Amino acid sequence: MTALALLKPKAANGNGAGKLRGWLSPLNLHWAGVALIALVNVYLLAQMAFLWHRSSNYNADARSQQRIELKTAEIAAVPLRGLDEKLARATMESDRFYQQRLPASYSNVLGELGSLTKRANVRLARVQYAPATVLAGTPGELTEVRMDASLSGDYRALMLFLNSLERDKMFFVINGVTLTGQQSGTVTLRLRLTTFLREGGSQEPPPGAELVSAERSATTPSGGAR
Repeated sequence: MTALALLKPKAANGNGAGKLRGWLSPLNLHWAGVALIALVNVYLLAQMAFLWHRSSNYNADARSQQRIELKTAEIAAVPLRGLDEKLARATMESDRFYQQRLPASYSNVLGELGSLTKRANVRLARVQYAPATVLAGTPGELTEVRMDASLSGDYRALMLFLNSLERDKMFFVINGVTLTGQQSGTVTLRLRLTTFLREGGSQEPPPGAELVSAERSATTPSGGAR
C-alpha cells in the first residue's frame, strides 16, 4: 500500500513532464517562430501603410503649396514683363517733352505769352518773374520761373486766353486767377503761373523785366483763385 502510494505521484510527474516535452517539440517551436515572424510582418506592413498614407498627404499639400507659390510669382512678374521697353519708351517721351514743351529762354516765354494774348485779343500789362533752380547739379537741371502777370480785356476774351494757355504746346501751370470788373465790360485779370526753362538756353531775363525772389513770390497772396 505504501509502495502504491509512492508510485502514483511519480507517475503523475512523469505525465506532466511528457506533456511539456510534447509542447516544446521542434515542430511546435517551428510553428511558433513562424507565427511570431508573421505577426512582426503584419506590424511592419501596418507601419509602412501608415507612413505611406502620411507621406501621400504631405506630398499633396506640398504640391498644392508649390502651385500657389508659382501662381503668386507669375502674378507678381506680370508688371515686370517688358520693363526694359517701358523704361526706354518713358525715357524717350521724357526727352521729347523736355525738348518740345519746355522753353529755352525768357524770350521764348514772353514771346509765347504775347502770341496767345494777341490771338485772344487781350492786353498783357506786366509780368513779374521769380526764378529758382531745381534739380541743381543733375543732368535734368531746370530753372523754375514763377510769373505774376496782369492782363485786361473782355471777359470772354480772357476766358479764351486761359483756355489757350492751358492747351498750349509750351508747358504752363496756372497757380491762381483773380478777376476784377464786370463780365459785360473790360475785366482785369491777375494771373499766377509757372513754367520751367531747360538747360542749355539763355537764362538771362529780357531787358527791363521785373524780377523778385522765389521766396517772396511764394508768400505773396494771389488775391483769389479761379
